Amino acid sequence: MTPGGAVTRETLAALDAADPLARFRERFALPRDVVYLDGNSLGAMPRAASRRVAEVAEREWAEGLIRSWNDAGWIDLATRIGEKIGRIIGAAPASTIVADSTSVNLFKLLAAALRLRPGRRVILSEAGNFPTDLYIAQGLAALLGEGHELRSVAAESLPAALDESVAVMMLTHVNYHTGAMHDMAALTAQAHAKGALALWDLAHSAGAVPLALASAQADLAVGCGYKFLNGGPGAPAFLHVAPALQAQIRYPITGWLAHAAPFAFEPGFRPATGIAAAAVGTPPVLSLACLECGVDIALEAPMEILRAKSLAQSDLFMRLIEERCAGAGLAIVTPREEQRRGSQVSLRHPDAWPIMQALIARGVIGDFRAPDVLRFGITPLYLRYAELWDAVEALRDILATEAWRDPRYAARRAVT
Repeated sequence: MTPGGAVTRETLAALDAADPLARFRERFALPRDVVYLDGNSLGAMPRAASRRVAEVAEREWAEGLIRSWNDAGWIDLATRIGEKIGRIIGAAPASTIVADSTSVNLFKLLAAALRLRPGRRVILSEAGNFPTDLYIAQGLAALLGEGHELRSVAAESLPAALDESVAVMMLTHVNYHTGAMHDMAALTAQAHAKGALALWDLAHSAGAVPLALASAQADLAVGCGYKFLNGGPGAPAFLHVAPALQAQIRYPITGWLAHAAPFAFEPGFRPATGIAAAAVGTPPVLSLACLECGVDIALEAPMEILRAKSLAQSDLFMRLIEERCAGAGLAIVTPREEQRRGSQVSLRHPDAWPIMQALIARGVIGDFRAPDVLRFGITPLYLRYAELWDAVEALRDILATEAWRDPRYAARRAVT
């Protein structure tokens, strides 16, 4: 298939046959007759994960018992996997650790950032940022009081909003709603020019797009393990602190595994050196075992090839939508420019909710984001080109026949 050439399912199947990433598909447990386009919300399960969890449970836990904290290396899992994720996000060595949830890590780093910039009381963010990030910032500002505030502006207004009152700029690198991607290096430089720190949420970036935190001079970052890193539902999150900040940063939660000598059981807190000070409590070993399986696959897949396939697949998906679903009321909201989009395609339609439910009923799994967005994740490790044809054909038929009007698709569920 060439740009502008005819697209058929056969031409796409030929692309799959020549795909250098095709071998990774078999590394994931995916149901037959399902087109999975929601890996940007929950990644597919690596086949190795179930085997690894069984090994941890049946041998390391059942037989090794508490000895496995030493003998099986459980106590080192958070730093070991953190180092691996650091390589994926282009971070300096010893600057990334797995800990807690994304929200808890965000609270820790925002509070630490405000302390690093005394006299500045503003957290600057994008109005369209992921709501939980805004909620965390709002809660922290309310807790601190004394003029602390979250200031949210439109994405295009961020440079102008950076001034001497801003302590930290908090942004999600790839927008959850639209898939739009910020220029991390440029915005970080603009924050630094005003004396502010830059904190990046990599939830929709890590494992999906090329990242270079060290060269971008990003100060702080958080991210989750269950989307493009395929770490499993509720997988532990990670955080990053640039080496230049590690000696001076102080965290608002000081748990025992952040202590310089956790098993000395001293009554007073002494922070560990380096990124270890960002830990809090006991790591969830079974969840970490799953996460490491996904991270190892992400490390094995060359990012430049993955990104090229992601862009090709999202271009193809948008082209097919325009050609096959013309006049059906869909609007593409994801940026067309390659440097401005992540690894998803978002479509707007006034009846997005029932349309997505009808799609899911046909085995094409994406998700819905209020108020009117159908969201489709592009996951090159296991998504085939021909599956995009199948997804668009299902969508085309649902729109043409108005199958989405079936009352069963109108009922809202707890998770959208």
